[in-house]
This record gives sequence, C-alpha cells and structure tokens, in this order.
Amino acid sequence: MDTESARCELSFSRPTEETLLVRLAGNWRIGEELPSASEVQKEIESGPRVNRLTFDTTELGEWDSGILTFLIRVIKQCSRSKIDVEKGGLPHGVGKLLALASAVPEKKGTGRESAGEPFLSRVGEQVINAWHSVGEMLAFLGEAFLAFIKFLGGRARYRRSDLILTIQECGAQALPIVSLISVLVGLILAFVGAVQLMMFGAQIYVADLVGIAMVRVMGAVMTGIIMAGRTGASFAAQLGTMQVNEEIDALKTLGFSPMEFLVLPRMLALALMMPLLCVYADLMGILGGMIVGVGMLDLNPMVYFNQTRAAVSLNHFWVGLFHSVVFGVLVALAGCLRGMQCGRSASAVGDATTSAVVTGIVSIIVATAIITVICNILGI
Repeated sequence: MDTESARCELSFSRPTEETLLVRLAGNWRIGEELPSASEVQKEIESGPRVNRLTFDTTELGEWDSGILTFLIRVIKQCSRSKIDVEKGGLPHGVGKLLALASAVPEKKGTGRESAGEPFLSRVGEQVINAWHSVGEMLAFLGEAFLAFIKFLGGRARYRRSDLILTIQECGAQALPIVSLISVLVGLILAFVGAVQLMMFGAQIYVADLVGIAMVRVMGAVMTGIIMAGRTGASFAAQLGTMQVNEEIDALKTLGFSPMEFLVLPRMLALALMMPLLCVYADLMGILGGMIVGVGMLDLNPMVYFNQTRAAVSLNHFWVGLFHSVVFGVLVALAGCLRGMQCGRSASAVGDATTSAVVTGIVSIIVATAIITVICNILGI
C-alpha cells in the first residue's frame, strides 16, 4: 500500500473471543479526516465481552499529534470499561509520547474544589501569614538600619548618580502636584473655618486656623500621602520589575547588597526631600488660605500675613518638619519592602504597587497619631 497517498484507515478483528485487534493504516495526520474513538467503543459493544485491546500498525504511514489524540481517547474509554490496553503494537515514538502525556500530573487549583476550606483553617492560615509578614518586615527594617549605619561610616556601596536622580524624582518633579493639593487644602480649611468664624465676627482668626493646621500637621500629612501614591508606588513598581527580571538576583550573585545598592539611595532621597516639600506645602497652604481671606472675607493681605506670623511659632514648625522626616522614611521603606517582596509575575508587580500605597498611607496615619499623643504629653 502506498502510505504517502493513503488516507487514514481503521479496521477491527478478533484474534480471540476476549481480544479486539485495532488496525491503523494510512497517514494519521491532523489534516486528514481522522476516525472517531466512538467507532472503537461501538465495536467493543457489538460483540462478546472484550477484556484486552491490541494494536496493529504495520501499515501505518505518516502520523502526528492526531493519532495521539485518538489513542488517548480510546485508552480513556477502555479504562472506564476496565479493558486492558496493550501498547506494544504501536510505533516506538507513539508509545513514548503516550507515556509522557500520562506522566504529567494535574496542575493544582485547576479543578473545582468539592468542599470549602474550614473557617478555623482559613483563620489559622491568615494568622500564620500575618506572623511571617511581621517577621519579614522586622528583618527588612534591620537590614535597612545596618545599611544606614554603613552609609554613616562611608562603607555603603551604591551609585551617587542613582541618589541624585532619585532626589530629582522625589523633589523637583513632585512640586506641581504638591502645589496643587496644598493650595486646595488651604482653601478648604479657610472656607470651612470662615463659615463658622463669620458667625462671631472673628474672620481674622482664619489666618490662625490655616497657619497652625498647615504648618503643624496638614502640610506634612498631605505631602506624605501624595508621595506615598506617587513615589512609594514608583519604588515598589521599579523594584518589583527588577525582581521579575531577576536583576536583584544578579546583584546578589555579583556580591552587591540590594539593600545598599537599591533601597538606601531611595530612603535617603525621600528623607532629604520630604522636609523641603513640607515647607513648600506649608507656604502653598497658607497662600490658599490667604486667597479665601482676602477674596471672601475682605481681609487686608498684610493683616492676614501678620496674623499668621503671630500665630505660627517655631514649635509648630519643628513638629511639622519632624512629621515630614518620619513620613519620608516610612513611605520609602513601604515602597521598597513591597517591591522586594514582589513575586515573579506581571500581576505580582501590580499587587506590590497597591500594597505599597496602602502600607504607606496607613503608616502615615498611625505615625501621626503616635506623634500627636507624644507631643501632647510633652506639652509641645
């Protein structure tokens, strides 16, 4: 038979009463019209009980994955009917591919779970994960502190150009968004205060309200939140992408500490720039309050300025600067921590970025509460 031109053929015979012989002839390729595995099932059911299935491929020509699909379906049908399948008559390559296909385990999580996980099991798993997260966070903070100590001793290995570039990204490039948000916050504070103070004819104290609020807390808090959403997320995305591309592993292989080479410049840059951005935000917030005071309350600009200068003391200023330094370190650590914890997929980078923003904002709020309580106790 000319196997180059013959089309695939399927025939049956019964050498014994309990054995069914399946003959495969011609070219079994995907482009051909391949027989269905149901034909074998019909042949099995048409005669006496079959306990064994064998194959004859002496007249088989060319074949590809089409014959594998056919054989796998036949084997599954025979397995359900408890019929033994002898693969000795198949070509050597077909037998090896069938063995390889049957040896691949089912991927976990692809099947639907028959029953949900118990409630206590889920709670325990969450507690264990939280405990591991706390341990990783403490280890990261310890490594960051050691890297900072090396920096003070002049032994930290990092590129100065990276530090300068990060300072530019955290400082000058953040001025437009900080200006917009700070002016709007000042406008809102002045407007809300003016509505109440006008009832008592005390419009001039809008300057006190806006000045003290912006300089002591609001300027630092709003700048910290802006930087958490802008710079902290950027840090997490950068380090997460480097984790996916195995660049951090390459640094470790070359003998560079990722904590010194990647985290330290970002932490220093944000800690240095946050106080300057905070002072700038304070000025923009006071300017926003002056716009309301002059435009809505008909206050003289010089009177508003003198009232603000009299109300805002150096204590308020230093407390605000301390807030900003703490927020800068927290935002940088949150972004770098989530970036270093990133997985090895594209979706993991997005999760790390989201987690960095949430962690940074929560850290800012908690730190603000703690610092406020401490200042109240110390009478500052």
